[in-house]
Amino acid sequence: MLRIYADLTKFGIVVFSVLAGLAGYATGFQIENPFDWKIFLETLLGIYFLSSGSLALNQVQDWKIDQKMPRTAKRPIPSGKIKPAAAGILSVGLLLVGMNMLFKLEPVAGWVGLFCVFLYNGPYTLWWKRRWVFAAVPGAIPGALPVTIGYAVANPDIFNSESLYLFLIMFLWQMPHFWVLAIRYKDDYAAGGIPTLPVALGMEKTMFQVGLYTFVYVGVALAAPVFVHASWMFVLLTFPFVFKVLQEFYRYYKSNGTERWLAFFMWLNVSMLVFIIIPVIDKWNFLFIHHN
Repeated sequence: MLRIYADLTKFGIVVFSVLAGLAGYATGFQIENPFDWKIFLETLLGIYFLSSGSLALNQVQDWKIDQKMPRTAKRPIPSGKIKPAAAGILSVGLLLVGMNMLFKLEPVAGWVGLFCVFLYNGPYTLWWKRRWVFAAVPGAIPGALPVTIGYAVANPDIFNSESLYLFLIMFLWQMPHFWVLAIRYKDDYAAGGIPTLPVALGMEKTMFQVGLYTFVYVGVALAAPVFVHASWMFVLLTFPFVFKVLQEFYRYYKSNGTERWLAFFMWLNVSMLVFIIIPVIDKWNFLFIHHN
């Protein structure tokens, strides 16, 4: 039963959302405020429940498409392990718990969370993904908002440069992240009738877009000092990860997407976590030095 729950809520993606929320909260935290473990844990739980509910609802909405795709046919609803109605009730329950926690913590965080769910389970799932080749671009907005939710709990001023940097890193990372999977599972998406880039426009144009967003993504990471406080930690961690992401992309591109997809995919994921955690380390290191 636990396995069904984890598969329905896409636990692996939820972990990424919670880690992003953690980075957002730690970056936005105001040093003059006392640290409260209760608020910190409720922030992470709120993001956990919200993400779990939204991803479960997505499976309720997409289960007929999932049936047609070998990669997703074994998910709980298309495989018959749980009824769509039961999964729907669970997803709504999780969403209500998460939303309630976030609104109580900070109304701005609650509104960002509500906007996130609306975009993901509304326009993206029901329309963009099913009809539009470049659906991944606006679809990356809700995917990037967990970091903003975490930031908002600590600092409701979500339109400052710190918050913008965290959002941009998570937003830009998602296009190469998703399109690499779309290339890998091209036949699955074609079977499901989802017009992803490689299905609709072919490999050459897809690889160009993967490269374009990868370069913009690492460019924002290198421009971090424009947005956030940066010190030796920025140099120590950012440059090696930028080099490795570009190196793996080059190898992936040279093989026309047939080799080293997993290496490029994993370095993208690890680099994203590193790029959003660097401002946390730098900020707290700076504060520690200047308050001792």
